[in-house]
Amino acid sequence: MSYQPTIYTPEEEERMVSEAYQNLLNGYLSSKHRKKVEIIERAYKFARAAHEGVRRRSGEPYILHPIAVATITSREIGLGSTSICAALLHDVVEDTDYTVEDIAVTFGDKIARIVEGLTKISGGIFGKDASVQAENFRKLLLTMSSDFRVILIKMADRLHNMRTLDSMPPAKQYKIAGETLYIYAPLAHRLGLYSIKTELEDLSFKYEHPDAYKAIGEQIQLSEQHRNDVFERFSAPIRERLDRLGLRYEFKVRIKSRYSIWKKMETKHIPFSEVYDLYAARIVFACSDPTAEKRTCWNIYSEITDLYKLHPDRTRDWLSTPKTNGYRALHITVMGPDGDWVEVQIRSERMNDIAEHGFAAHWKYKIGEGAEESELSEWLRAIEDVLKNPEPNALDFLDTIKLNLFAQEIKVFTPKGELLTFPVDATVIDMAFALHTEIGAHCIAGKVNHKLVPPTHKLSSGDQVEILTSGTQKPDPNWINYLKTAKGKTRLKTVLRHQRRSIIEKGETLLTDFLREHNVELTGDTLSRIINHERVPNKEELFYMVGNGEILLNEQIITSAKPKQKGFIRKLLQNPFSGNKDVQPAPQASDTATQGEKEKINTKKVYELKTIDGVSNYKLAQCCHPLPGDDVLGYVNEHNEVVVHKVDCQIANMLKASYGERLVVTLWQKGSSTFPASIHIEGIDRMGLLQEIIYIISTNLAINMRSLNIKSEDGLFRCDLDVLVADNTVLTKMCKRIKKVKGVTSADRSS
Repeated sequence: MSYQPTIYTPEEEERMVSEAYQNLLNGYLSSKHRKKVEIIERAYKFARAAHEGVRRRSGEPYILHPIAVATITSREIGLGSTSICAALLHDVVEDTDYTVEDIAVTFGDKIARIVEGLTKISGGIFGKDASVQAENFRKLLLTMSSDFRVILIKMADRLHNMRTLDSMPPAKQYKIAGETLYIYAPLAHRLGLYSIKTELEDLSFKYEHPDAYKAIGEQIQLSEQHRNDVFERFSAPIRERLDRLGLRYEFKVRIKSRYSIWKKMETKHIPFSEVYDLYAARIVFACSDPTAEKRTCWNIYSEITDLYKLHPDRTRDWLSTPKTNGYRALHITVMGPDGDWVEVQIRSERMNDIAEHGFAAHWKYKIGEGAEESELSEWLRAIEDVLKNPEPNALDFLDTIKLNLFAQEIKVFTPKGELLTFPVDATVIDMAFALHTEIGAHCIAGKVNHKLVPPTHKLSSGDQVEILTSGTQKPDPNWINYLKTAKGKTRLKTVLRHQRRSIIEKGETLLTDFLREHNVELTGDTLSRIINHERVPNKEELFYMVGNGEILLNEQIITSAKPKQKGFIRKLLQNPFSGNKDVQPAPQASDTATQGEKEKINTKKVYELKTIDGVSNYKLAQCCHPLPGDDVLGYVNEHNEVVVHKVDCQIANMLKASYGERLVVTLWQKGSSTFPASIHIEGIDRMGLLQEIIYIISTNLAINMRSLNIKSEDGLFRCDLDVLVADNTVLTKMCKRIKKVKGVTSADRSS
């Protein structure tokens, strides 16, 4: 069903635009920023004239989008007049005839630089088949070091696009939602924009899994009264204590986002009713003296733990060591009066503002060259390091960047006591590459807390780490599996690429000289014959394997390099499949005709997934094994084939973030086909258990089993079962039935 834009009268349009602009001004005037209304007024009039007559897909005047972005920039992020003007003008250079120079003349260099950073750039380092999104994202990150406001305004732009995604066609919704969840939500998290990060995740979830989004929303609403009653019983005694301390504070409950609830349900394989940390309590207190904030947090901690039992493993002190994004708070988990664990977050108003608005709030409080700013600078340096040596593959580039966005952190010390931040599970080799590429390349071991450990040793918070190097050590390609930082992976790949290049040059020289000694020239035809004989993908791989000693230069190479004798070719033409297992039959004439007539798939239309006479017009992705009934999407590969992925599959997320134009909305055709699926069963072993499970599957449910692998150890069993089913409802029903078998503790679908 196509989206029909709304048609507005000129009077309605004028009223909508005026109200939106007045709302922007009201928010700005009520902020603590200096009131530079005149330049905002000029930027608004300039943008409105530039976008005159242009409408969004929804039918609204286009100028409403820049106004909305400016409003988010001002009200929700807390930026001032320069950022508001840049937000109002952010699409002018891209969508109209005005240039960055025009903006600079009218509004000054500072605003022009931000607008230039926000202007989308096509083409770039990845070549003709590249992802435009990946290149745009790289350019966006490069601007952060010159003016951090660029990335904050970009976040506002993305948030408004997500809020108005209804008017876009389904394929575009998948692309934009996937890109948002894969890159922009983690980036908002790293920048400390908690509210924006949460909303971006929820909106992406809404478009990728609409049924689950709606169901969880209904469950939250149904459980609201019970939740309020429990919170009231929990909070009443705490309020009494805080009132006695004479504090001014706000004590409220924060519901877990729909996306977070869904992720927990999917990861833990549990229903909504078993999500016990559905909400967290938050105490935000007023404190005019920043030096007294930490002490007040611990005073509140003392009062709460006098009332309720503390969970010893779930106390998080972000006061002494703030997160990289500047987040400060004290988190504790206590046993409430109803027997449930309740998380309580304790913050000052200043800490809360920084938690909600991220680094934008730091300027507001004039933190200056403090710990948070140096942490930000360190993170930016790590990102810039990746950008200087980008991955040639767009998907790899995005994945590498993502490593630095959504990681939990540990703090380790150098021998001189310098504090460094790394993601959880970072290794000695991560630290070596963080210090310098040469140190990483020549790392032979580490000393952690004065104990000798290998380069792949995982670090823990508080470790003191010394890196040991040797001039004869060479980087190990297997290190890539142990590196957890984007900087480490990028630097290792760069070193290995340089190393590989020299081996390729050596291999080419060796092969050329060897062939010349046997009177054979290294031509394109010669190369093709050797490549086919050695079964390598390309000439670079051939040269590399020769240079690395993996392919030996011998008589077989000479034989394969020379053309086949005519008599042999004639024999092959007469009987092309006799005695040559490498030669495959050519397609039949009818097959060739079919391939030639195959129409290019239209990604703007819904693609129906069919199976006729056992032949399907699609392929199932092996990374996620989708079934009818799953939320799926199609990806049109280079062979014009539709590959079906589950919407939340990791590979699909990368495809959405990089190749949105190849996505197609799919619809399963109802039919009698069956699909492979796997389930994992665990439980307490007993006599006859396996027979009972097999009876339920094959007899009661009449499901065809393909394979079964069971292992029993110390009275417990694990079973992996492959079956053929019609859709995901059959699989869900089967798991429910198996869970009712005595001794079975879990039965869940395997991806």
